Amino acid sequence: MTCFEFMFVVIVAAQAVQPVATQAKPNNAAAVMTQRVESNASTLNAKLITITRIYVDDFGTEPTSKQIQAMIVNSISESKKFIITESKEKADAVLKGTALEKTSQEFHSLNDSAAVASSRGGHTGEISGSFNNGTGSISGSSHGYHSGSAVAADDSTASTETINDARVAVRLVSSDGDVVWSTTQESRGAKYKGASADVADKVVKQLVQDLNKLQTANATRNSETK
Repeated sequence: MTCFEFMFVVIVAAQAVQPVATQAKPNNAAAVMTQRVESNASTLNAKLITITRIYVDDFGTEPTSKQIQAMIVNSISESKKFIITESKEKADAVLKGTALEKTSQEFHSLNDSAAVASSRGGHTGEISGSFNNGTGSISGSSHGYHSGSAVAADDSTASTETINDARVAVRLVSSDGDVVWSTTQESRGAKYKGASADVADKVVKQLVQDLNKLQTANATRNSETK
C-alpha cells in the first residue's frame, strides 16, 4: 500500500467515526433539578416530622401583633400536636413571623324608586235641527270626561360597615437554621370569631394539616417496604 493510499484510508476511517463522536448527549438538566427538589423536600419534611417543642418568637411590637402571637400560641397548645416552650434553647424549632391587622370603612348605598301614572279621557257630541216654511230649530249636546292620576315612591338607604382585616406570614425554623415550613394566611373574621382569632386558627390548622399528610405518607411508605 502506497503512502497516498494509506492516508486516504485513514481519512475515510476518521470521517466514518466522526458522527458518532459528535453526537449530542441527552439533556438531563431537568431530571437533575427534579431530583434536587425532591431531595430538598424530603430533607425538610424529615426535620418537620421530628419537631416536638416550638418556641414562638415575637411577631412585632404593635398591640395587634402581640395579640395575634398570643392567639397562635393558644391555638398550637390546643392542637396537642406540639409542646409550646418558653425556653428557646430547648426548642426543636422557632416559629417566626409578622402579623398585621387593619380596620377600614365600607360605605353601602341602596336606592329604590318607582312611579306609576295613568290617564283617561272621552268626549261625545250631538247636534240636530229642522226647518219648515222658513222657520226652524237647532239643538245640540256635548259630553266630555277626563281623569288622571300619578303615584311615585323613592326609598334610599345608606350604611357604613367596619371591616377588620388580619394577615399573618409565619415560618418554622429548625434548630440548625433551616426553614422547614411556612405559610401566609389572612382573614376578615369568621361567624363566631374576629379576624385575629380566625387568622391564628388558620395558621395552626395549616401546620397540623401539612404535618398529618407527611405522617400518613411516611406510614404508607413504611408499610409498603415491610
